[in-house]
Amino acid sequence: MRCSRNDVVLLPIPFTDLNSSKVRPAIVVGLGSFPGDLFVVPITSQAFNWDAPLKEWQRSGLNVPSGVKAQLATVHDSLVRKVIGQISEVDRCALDSQLRVWLEL
Repeated sequence: MRCSRNDVVLLPIPFTDLNSSKVRPAIVVGLGSFPGDLFVVPITSQAFNWDAPLKEWQRSGLNVPSGVKAQLATVHDSLVRKVIGQISEVDRCALDSQLRVWLEL
């Protein structure tokens, strides 16, 4: 599936034991150098796990207040089940700032 930076996507996220997974939302933060690779950060509705809240979560296609976790993953675009929206300009700027902090850029 074709994805772009700042897309909110649904994809299976594995549990830490890697025995199973659950479909969860994530934000595409970049495209990898290998065809089909996406860099994503997971989204959670569990406020105690937010590292950066999404202020305009409804405009992103999400059903409940949500935030981003400070985790970066590389996934293949074939895992994307659906693109449900895009983050707003306000949330893009906030996420870009957080990525610079998390990655020490």
